[in-house]
Amino acid sequence: MAVTAALGSAPAAADSALLERSPLSMVIFASLETDRSKSHGAVGFKRAFGQGGLDASGFRLGLKWGESIEPAEHSPARGRMVKTEAHAWLGYEWRIGDLFVALSAGPELEAVFSETRNRTSFSERIGGRLQFDLWATPLENLLLQANAYAATLDQRFWLRLSPGWKLAPDLYLGPEIEFYRQQDYHKLRFGLHLTGFRLFGLNWRIAAGAQQTSDQPNAAYATLGVHWKR
Repeated sequence: MAVTAALGSAPAAADSALLERSPLSMVIFASLETDRSKSHGAVGFKRAFGQGGLDASGFRLGLKWGESIEPAEHSPARGRMVKTEAHAWLGYEWRIGDLFVALSAGPELEAVFSETRNRTSFSERIGGRLQFDLWATPLENLLLQANAYAATLDQRFWLRLSPGWKLAPDLYLGPEIEFYRQQDYHKLRFGLHLTGFRLFGLNWRIAAGAQQTSDQPNAAYATLGVHWKR
């Protein structure tokens, strides 16, 4: 009787174990953007702490690494500059239904290698960054995204606003505006984004439009982003 009872309960226990999976607690992401004179790529992750994972409010720890290639001198373009950036942050994310708001801060390291016909230079700097992120669906067919950061290096400030209208479940299309400023340079972008389409098990975002900078003629830009929750 004991053996029969054990055999009978084994499938139920196995089924229960399969159903009780741990909540998703990590996002791995990557991005690529390009315009007339610059290409930039980045990869990183964000980890959630707590029993609810990414679907619950809690602390978040993240790390991002990026690299860009652009001319060392503009007007006219000469040489090559390779910039490597690493940014670590700790913050808190509030989740209320389909709304999440996150505030985080941490150090960032920048290394720059510059090469022209006449000179070669290398420099390293470290600073701090404060970042804000918002994702909300206040209406059934409307998405609101806002991202911004302020950094001590070169007194940098970046802001992107990108509302979207639902085309299909989790798929949104809409305009975006992006502004970037540092001590002696600024950039303004207007474009369209498509957010939320899935391919190869990943979640994708693409955007393209026109940009205006303080040191270059008006030009086109394109960005590609992807993330994977696990």
